[in-house]
Amino acid sequence: KWLSIWVGGAILAGIALGNIAPGIFASLAAIEYASVNLVVAVLIWAMIFPMMVAVDFGAVRRVGDKPKGLIITLVVNWFIKPFTMAALGVLFFEVVFADLIAPADAQQYIAGLILLGAAPCTAMVFVWSQLTKGDPAYTLVQVAANDLIMVVAFAPIVALLLSVALYVVVPLAAGAIVRHRLLATHGGDEAAVSEFTGRMKPLSIIGLLLTVLLLFGFQAETIVARPLLIALIAAPIVVQSYGIFFIAYGWAKAWKVPHAVAAPCALIGTSNFFELAVAVAIGLFGLGSGAALATVVGVLVEVPVMLSLVAIANRTRGIFPLA
Repeated sequence: KWLSIWVGGAILAGIALGNIAPGIFASLAAIEYASVNLVVAVLIWAMIFPMMVAVDFGAVRRVGDKPKGLIITLVVNWFIKPFTMAALGVLFFEVVFADLIAPADAQQYIAGLILLGAAPCTAMVFVWSQLTKGDPAYTLVQVAANDLIMVVAFAPIVALLLSVALYVVVPLAAGAIVRHRLLATHGGDEAAVSEFTGRMKPLSIIGLLLTVLLLFGFQAETIVARPLLIALIAAPIVVQSYGIFFIAYGWAKAWKVPHAVAAPCALIGTSNFFELAVAVAIGLFGLGSGAALATVVGVLVEVPVMLSLVAIANRTRGIFPLA
């Protein structure tokens, strides 16, 4: 309920602390291996691990029961979203904002936007689905399928392999092991998994807030020195978010997909796996790069935009079939 306020507080705290004590954040930024910041890695693990435990790969077998929602999600995520984000990045930074941003910087921001567009959401999807009373089992199928495709789609790119292994493959494998042990210990009772993930949720939220605080702390001086730049970067992200949502949501309405499936599938397509995008941007371009800044601005935009789309989905529930 108060997530947007807490995230806003973490953003402000990160900016304030980053300007008050830049040396501390510089020291934290230096704790890295192979261009991956280990502090951020630990926090992201804390954030997404409960959701990884909830991923049921066996649920993929039930896709055939209601294929339309999954088709919409996968087409939007992998055939539309990355390309529209790239196109908007070029449009805004090479045309609309060409006189305001140096060409070299523009290329960095475009790269960051592409990373955001190519990283479909996983962890936060469960939050958005719950807020719209989405079908949890179907949401799980959509997330599981996206996770599998994401690993296959990113793995061939050698430069991204370490980040994907650290932020997706390893926690997903660890989550699968924990899930298997929980089910084995409790006679296959799914309630044991739900109870475990419920106990882990506070850790997940703390991880999210501390990650946001650190990311904005790392970029605090840039944000304070160039607030207009933040607004410029946010512009194509906002346009992309609303555009993708209405493409997926409208498609689901035209296909007469039930609201409990339509809302989550549109929100999954809209939201970003910003943790992965930030990690890859940092790994490829560095913590202080324009690409990393663009992905951090994605964090800034993500929660308020997604909450507004949740509100739209809830208000339009009546125009969709119930089942």
